[in-house]
Amino acid sequence: MVENDGSIRMRKSREIAAIDDQISHEKPQFSNKKNQKTKKNQKTKTETQNPYPLLRFEEAPEYMKDNEFILDYYRADWPLKQALFSLFQWHNETLNVWTHLIGFILFVGLTIANLMPVPQVSDLLNILTWSFPLNPGSNASNNSIMDTPKLIDLKHGSPLEMDISPPLLAATRWPFFVFLGGTLFCLLSSSTCHLFGCHSHRLSLQLLQLDYIGIAVMIITSFFPPIYYIFQCSPHWQFIYLGGVTIMGGFTIITLLSPALSTGKFRSFRAFLFMAMGLFGLLPAIHGTMLNWNEPYTKSTLVYESAMAASYLIGTMFYVCRIPERWKPGWFDLAGHSHQIFHCFVILGALSHYGAALVFLEFRGQVGC
Repeated sequence: MVENDGSIRMRKSREIAAIDDQISHEKPQFSNKKNQKTKKNQKTKTETQNPYPLLRFEEAPEYMKDNEFILDYYRADWPLKQALFSLFQWHNETLNVWTHLIGFILFVGLTIANLMPVPQVSDLLNILTWSFPLNPGSNASNNSIMDTPKLIDLKHGSPLEMDISPPLLAATRWPFFVFLGGTLFCLLSSSTCHLFGCHSHRLSLQLLQLDYIGIAVMIITSFFPPIYYIFQCSPHWQFIYLGGVTIMGGFTIITLLSPALSTGKFRSFRAFLFMAMGLFGLLPAIHGTMLNWNEPYTKSTLVYESAMAASYLIGTMFYVCRIPERWKPGWFDLAGHSHQIFHCFVILGALSHYGAALVFLEFRGQVGC
């Protein structure tokens, strides 16, 4: 009986020891689960406070990794609404959007200003001089059909055989507005691409293609004012040069519609295509300069067009070489990196060409053909 009691006590002591061991082993597990739950709650709380954080380069998806020297402030997979609101937030695309958006607004203003011309005092004086003949026995009247002013003999009512040419003829302006339209399309497509490209991989690819098409369209339409006005008296040269640049631009656009060529790997190839289109302009430029070297407008247009070419070439070099961010990665993530500098030079080049187009328009209006 004593042995039975002893055995019972021993068995109970073993059971108690086993229970204690089990409890001691389960406590850390319970603690780990509690810590994991706490971390999960903290993470959820952080995501709730900022559901669309800016990412570092290594955290961004592959389609956003275009420049390895920009190390931070990436947007990725943002809804379109949030992408639109990011227009007023700081990230590594903010100034890319605003540089060309401001340029777009500027050229909208220039287009409206040219659609609604404001007469100058000198223009009014010229009109008065042209409208009233010096001979008091006669009066000037415009031929409504031919738009040619003729002198009318008040005694006999018959027109005299003499035309009075106005000091400034109205030149055709559609090539000028073709250039403005192409510039507006380029600047708007660029701003749209940089603003909404963070939405998804598919939309990013489509907007990149739109951006490249915008650049090609701007280059093509930039040729219209100089070629049209310089060779207005030589229609065959107009056709050859405008047809050539249009065909080259169409080929460039079709080539750039390939998804593979929209990747960062073909950055230099895309730059080469755009530069080839621009260099094509040397042919009509040299030809036109030789034909009109003695004209007073030639020197001023050469200055404008040289400034345009220099702006585009310098901007392209910044874009291709990724200067200055390659020298100090991470220093220029928000402001001062190569793409923003490239955008600024594009605006300068477009303004220079705008000045040249005004000179061409004025010259053709004064000289005629």
